[in-house]
Amino acid sequence: MKQNSKDIVFLHFIVLIWGFTAVIGLLIDLTPAEIVFYRTGIAAFLLVIVLLALKRSFVLSSRRSLLKTSIVGFLLAAHWVLFFLSAKISTAAVCLVGMATTSFWTSIIEPLFFKKRIQLFEVLLSLLALLGILIVFNMEIQYFLGLSFAIVAAILAALFSIINVSLIKSDDHFVITFYEMIFACLFTGMSLPFYFLYVSHEVFEWPTLEQAMWLLILASVCTVFAVSYSIKLMKRLSAFFVNLTINLEPIYGIILALLVFGDSEKMSGGFYLGTGLILSSVLLYPLLNRKRKRKALETDILR
Repeated sequence: MKQNSKDIVFLHFIVLIWGFTAVIGLLIDLTPAEIVFYRTGIAAFLLVIVLLALKRSFVLSSRRSLLKTSIVGFLLAAHWVLFFLSAKISTAAVCLVGMATTSFWTSIIEPLFFKKRIQLFEVLLSLLALLGILIVFNMEIQYFLGLSFAIVAAILAALFSIINVSLIKSDDHFVITFYEMIFACLFTGMSLPFYFLYVSHEVFEWPTLEQAMWLLILASVCTVFAVSYSIKLMKRLSAFFVNLTINLEPIYGIILALLVFGDSEKMSGGFYLGTGLILSSVLLYPLLNRKRKRKALETDILR
């Protein structure tokens, strides 16, 4: 598949935006559940405007697609709450390190969904990532809970990514995102009383003007724009290249966090050693996977 240079630059821009998401979450002084509730609600409203302006239909291709978007909405809501919770109780850098394991959870979960064989190189790379995580746990033990939340968020991201692969084959990217935001907002809204009662022990707050500004950026730029167009780009860029580029999100995010928050985001040498191992394993995965597919193809030709 020919890769357009403009699409490649655009994809990097989207990944850079996602890297800034954890930073924005720290700038908004609301609970993670409130952030997700406002984020998804505003995003759904903005998508109504987008769909009306583009004269697109709001109808999904089937009831099965509606069911899938509802499942993704639930997974997205839980994912984002854990994501922002991780960043708030630790740091943006720790949160992004945990999110760097998404590719490996995908490599484990995807074969279970599609009944494929688990590859040995995937297991070895997962062990390398696990070593990096253990080093981070050892060096930054005070962030154990934050990193744990980020890893669970990464597992949820792997799950909804797998479901989205099937959705994009039959439905418009804006329509998919719209329904996922609607369901994510509903699930978060229903969980707010339980969140305040058992987790935060606070009361629901309306955002201030400054918080509303960051929420609007989060909903419009990081959600409506970035999520919708990342789905659209997968129609023109190879899955290999998209996955490789998205894996750079933690690097972009950690750099942005250091620029915004300075010393509060600086970690020990062990943290960066562990981070390096995790990112190395993540970046090696698509390279080795492509090599495996090429070798399999050559074997088939020789037969």
